[in-house]
Amino acid sequence: MSSPFLALVRPTQWVKNLLVFAALVFSGHLFDPSFLLRSFVAFVAFCLAASAAYVVNDIHDTDADRRHPLKRLRPIPAGKVSRGSAAALAAVLAIAAISLAAGLGTPFFVVMLGYAALQVAYSFVLKDIVILDVMGIATGFVLRAVAGGVAITVEISPWLIICTFLLALFLGFGKRRHEVLLLEENAHHHRASLRDYSPYFLDQMISVVTASTVVAYAFYTVSPEVREKLHTDSLYLTIPFVLYGIFRYLYLVHQKEGGGDPTQQLLNDRPLWLNIVLWIGVAVCLLYGDVAALFA
Repeated sequence: MSSPFLALVRPTQWVKNLLVFAALVFSGHLFDPSFLLRSFVAFVAFCLAASAAYVVNDIHDTDADRRHPLKRLRPIPAGKVSRGSAAALAAVLAIAAISLAAGLGTPFFVVMLGYAALQVAYSFVLKDIVILDVMGIATGFVLRAVAGGVAITVEISPWLIICTFLLALFLGFGKRRHEVLLLEENAHHHRASLRDYSPYFLDQMISVVTASTVVAYAFYTVSPEVREKLHTDSLYLTIPFVLYGIFRYLYLVHQKEGGGDPTQQLLNDRPLWLNIVLWIGVAVCLLYGDVAALFA
């Protein structure tokens, strides 16, 4: 695959699909080969589906992207890939995703169809409606998390859904803030919903979801469900990593004018990704090892 086509499918964005593994980790089956294989297939299926959605979105937004200082460099608006070739690529990716999804059973296939329908609705309708645009993005993250549980047929914790939704809202509103500041008075020419956003309004919503995310995660770590299902009462020890991650991201948004692409922020900011690695490591130790005994 040539470089323009590789850029078109946005492989760096596949990091988002790691959410598929959340149910695997927090269900206690991380080291079960059969569960791990099914989760990996689910991850690949979502990578293919997400890339198909990105291509469709880029085809639809070609004219608007040409007026964006950064998105105009994407393969289609830059003229490196034709719309016809992009449409053919999207079809191949979608077929491959559907084939893998069907192999994981009907429940997963249904979730995948729901995700695909949401992406179409977002590209053609939701992205132009204030607040609902970000809620649509957040719902996509929730479907990834739900799909991970469905793929391995484990019970999906309401806490996983709540925390995922709130965190995705936090990232989504941060992205909108970056767009409003970057495009200024021309923001609404790129996306209609940006006409109804302002930095102050977005800061208010970011404040609400920031606090809600931290509180929801804190309640999750000390909930009776964790003690009974995961056999640990020490998961609260991971709260400092969640706090630092959110605070670090707020620092990047407000002090470094970041937030335009959450995935790139994660990959390019060493303290942020190191913090996530440490959070995962500590959580795995608490869930699968005897580290918790050290803090008893």
